[in-house]
Amino acid sequence: MRRSKWSATAASIWIQCTSGSLYCFGIYSSLLRSSQGYSQSTLNTVALFKDIGGNAGISSGFLYSSSFRGGGPGPVLAVGAALGFLGYFPIWLAVTGAVPRPPVPLMCFLMFIAANASTFFNTADVVTAARNFPDNRGTVVGIMKGFLGLSGAILIQLYRTSFEGKPSYFLLILAVLPTLLTLLLMSFVEVHGNTSHGDDRPLLNGFSVISLTVAGYLMAIILWESVQPLKLPIRVVIFVILLLLLASPIRTVIKGNLRDSSLQSEEGLLVHERTPLLDGAGSHPEAREKMEHGEARVVYDKMPPPNRVFSGAHIVPKREEDYTLLQAMGTVNFWLMFLAMACGMGSGLSTVNNIGQIGHSLGYTSKETSTLVSLWSIWNFLGRFGAGYISDYFLRSRGYARPLFMAITLATMSIGHVVISSGMPGALYVGSIFVGLCYGCQWSLAPIITSEIFGLRHMGTIFNMISIASPIGSYILSVKVVGYIYDVKVGPLSDLRACSGDHCFMISFLIMASVSLFGCLLALLLFFRTRKFYEQVILPRLQHL
Repeated sequence: MRRSKWSATAASIWIQCTSGSLYCFGIYSSLLRSSQGYSQSTLNTVALFKDIGGNAGISSGFLYSSSFRGGGPGPVLAVGAALGFLGYFPIWLAVTGAVPRPPVPLMCFLMFIAANASTFFNTADVVTAARNFPDNRGTVVGIMKGFLGLSGAILIQLYRTSFEGKPSYFLLILAVLPTLLTLLLMSFVEVHGNTSHGDDRPLLNGFSVISLTVAGYLMAIILWESVQPLKLPIRVVIFVILLLLLASPIRTVIKGNLRDSSLQSEEGLLVHERTPLLDGAGSHPEAREKMEHGEARVVYDKMPPPNRVFSGAHIVPKREEDYTLLQAMGTVNFWLMFLAMACGMGSGLSTVNNIGQIGHSLGYTSKETSTLVSLWSIWNFLGRFGAGYISDYFLRSRGYARPLFMAITLATMSIGHVVISSGMPGALYVGSIFVGLCYGCQWSLAPIITSEIFGLRHMGTIFNMISIASPIGSYILSVKVVGYIYDVKVGPLSDLRACSGDHCFMISFLIMASVSLFGCLLALLLFFRTRKFYEQVILPRLQHL
């Protein structure tokens, strides 16, 4: 159990499993409204600050980039742990009556910093994983994003096993558990560089199998709960099994460490044969740079710089890894990514934020709506995991650039919105599967594409800037489109009445389908702009392995 990139991956997985507080707002939103005397509009305002905090992660990216030379992801995780506690613990005190009701602006600020903690966890875990496995970044980022998608369902299972019917305790869980777990594991999350001594894909597939097993297990539990309520002894057994599944990455860590140790010993016997090569290569600037980055082999990079293929900036770095935030923002590709994410993430968030009202208008029971919300985390996971793994496979075997998969998922999301707008029996179930899967795909593909186009060095900063597109798109579509059209359908008594029928959201979802289709066109344009870059830079590196 020595520290390695395998133990770093397992520790990151466990931190991701408790980082999904963003997806659990529905558990305590009613308590927050009743205990603080909020109107629905005030509660929506607090929820908006939650969404902004959960996506405004540029500070975590800057902190990661500045601290990498001196300490890696450790400071980022420490700040995330502090923010989570400082945000959720005062909210818990407020809803329990231990302190006077805070003003609404203060509650919005507390919700903002509580949600912002997840961006620090996510930045540290995802960027570190991508740096440790740069040649398999699609798979490993999909694993990290997948467990983040599952974390909401995992936290809810813990709550229902321990404090069912007491939502105030759920806030206490959110304040304490992620903080303590992160502080316990943060020393294991380290950057070890591209120090592979063999093919990492079989062992990464072990992590993938674990994530799929956990997702299938959680899905079975959710469906079981939708049929009949579970008694406490059964819940305890179910949760213990879940913990055992979540502990199973230890086996892959041990196998990875043993394999690397064995291969290192074999390579050590041949070190005298490599020494002259290393000494001779030491004077070569490109070879020296690669050795400083921890690579075990000397590679002379004779491929053309990526900026000559695709960059739209006037001042460009010499190598892809040198893109800073300002340099990236000076390219057309950055803004294509930004607008495509605003279309995809915005329409996806608008769907999940309004799924309760959509179900009510279509005649779904509260239990059916609750099941839909729980299943959303499963579809979200499958999209996050599947997009990374599948895009890795087709990039290696067929040479398909990843932006093509972003375009495909946005087109599929558009179909899901059209299905929901139809209002037909079962349309919300089918449509939410399409939208949930594609929403998860976007969260996996976007950071991988960012790291490939703009490099790994400032990946956290650049991707978190692009992620700001998500709350912007959500605000425009949720408030200015879905909310406005809903209020028009209800009429002047919108505070006292609820809309009923498929007409309540039909126009809204047709608009969101059009927005997703526009995002698909933007992603296709990004695909054509970067296709040569993938063919000349990314694909040869992968095929050289």
